[in-house]
Order: sequence, then C-alpha cells, then structure tokens
Amino acid sequence: MGSSMVRYKVLPGRADENETLVRAVYAELKRAQPDGLHYATFRLRDGVSFMHVVFETDQPGAILGEVPAFKAFVTDIESRCEEPPVVSELTLVGSYGMG
Repeated sequence: MGSSMVRYKVLPGRADENETLVRAVYAELKRAQPDGLHYATFRLRDGVSFMHVVFETDQPGAILGEVPAFKAFVTDIESRCEEPPVVSELTLVGSYGMG
C-alpha cells in the first residue's frame, strides 16, 4: 500500500469551479462508499492551489477511476490549471485518527 499527494494551481477565476467538481466526487464517494480508499482534498490559503492526498490505499487510481464524478473532474483539469498536477509519493511516518 502507498500514499500519494497531488498538488496543482488553477487559473484565477476557476477555483470555485474546481471546488464544485471536487465536491461532486466526494458526494458520489459518500453514496458509493468504496472499500480501501482514504482520500482528502484541501484548498490552500492562496485560494487557487489544491492538494489531494490518498492515504495508504491499494490502487487508488483503480478505485477513483471508476467514479463518474472523478472522471468528470479529471477530464479537463489541464485547461483549469495555471500549474499542472504534480504527483508525489509519500511514506507514512506516523498518524493519529486517520482510520
């Protein structure tokens, strides 16, 4: 199992649209409740940067890739971005209350 973080910066004026698309993903995940996925998204203080974190999950792309709202979210993400998504693999050192 692994953890990863994706960080990107959207164009000015597209942050609320991006947040709406992200919230749709979480609404669908809440309905579907897929096993084996621990996922969080943050909007950073600058208001236009976002960070998605997947915690200790086997094949997160396989799980998220089956979610129609996630497919809609990633379809044109490049056109919304000032800085494209960058994926970083993470190694968990410790956690509290994460599951």
